[in-house]
Amino acid sequence: MSDVAKPAPLPPWSFLSQNAAQLFYRLLAAFLICLVLSVLSESFLSLGNILNVLRQASLTFFIASGLTLVVLTAGLDLSVGANVALSACLAGTVIHQTGSPTLGIITGLFAGGIVGLMNGVMVTAMRIPSFIATYGMLWVLNGVTYWYMAGETIHGFPAGFRQIGSGYFLGLPIPVYLLLVFLAIGSFFAQRTTWGQEIYAIGANPVAARLSGIPVNRRLLLVYTVSGTMAGLASIIFLSRLNSAEADIGESLTLPAIAAVLIGGTSLFGGVGTIFGTFVGSLILTLVLNGMNLLSINANWQPLVTGIIVIIAVWLDMKTRRPTA
Repeated sequence: MSDVAKPAPLPPWSFLSQNAAQLFYRLLAAFLICLVLSVLSESFLSLGNILNVLRQASLTFFIASGLTLVVLTAGLDLSVGANVALSACLAGTVIHQTGSPTLGIITGLFAGGIVGLMNGVMVTAMRIPSFIATYGMLWVLNGVTYWYMAGETIHGFPAGFRQIGSGYFLGLPIPVYLLLVFLAIGSFFAQRTTWGQEIYAIGANPVAARLSGIPVNRRLLLVYTVSGTMAGLASIIFLSRLNSAEADIGESLTLPAIAAVLIGGTSLFGGVGTIFGTFVGSLILTLVLNGMNLLSINANWQPLVTGIIVIIAVWLDMKTRRPTA
């Protein structure tokens, strides 16, 4: 008999407790940022600025929410920004040629989902690491989009379509309502459905998940397709907000989306994180950038600050991760 004591098993609610602790600290950080900015800038608490923060956070969230599911499986989708660009350009073309916003929206969602499915096929069937597969897809999409647009810009869409990204309802921007809808759907899917729990299990231990009967490849195909479809949704929001589409529309979107996921507490190692945490991460990132604008800090410093925040978030994740055995 060995006298070495075995580590006590984690209680079944430890996963929820860890996520709850992650959310508490992120919400506290968001509150402190708001407190500091309200003291430093008189404009911060103005209704117009608050609505602007919510709108900008929602645009980041649409991309980051689908990406969260990928990261929960210990994967990564670096193609989301390029996916937004191609989907927006295709959707814009369809709207211009047919005059139908509905067909344009369907086109954007379908194009985004197809790109996500191709990423999933490369990861599952071709066994290419997600970082390499989606990084390669990023360049493919950039090349296709620049070839397709040929330096042109598509602009001028129907007023009803523009309301999706720029309109208000009962005093709130319409993207905020969409955020609430997809936040509720995403949270329910990830934490209250069998498929969602299987995604967490894959991220925690893919070998054990496969041995327990979880169809790992099918779930990976699902998460990459969802990530792509949410990029397609984001393309519609950006298209209606900007009232134009051009090849470089998505170049600045990928890194903030990844930053929002990591700041929100989703672990790069998989198995830990929530959709609501990603919303909080989107809000924190938006608050920081908004505060820098209000304080007239040179925009060239914003990438540096974003990078520091991401490094700190990942470092904290590594320091606070619980052992799985």
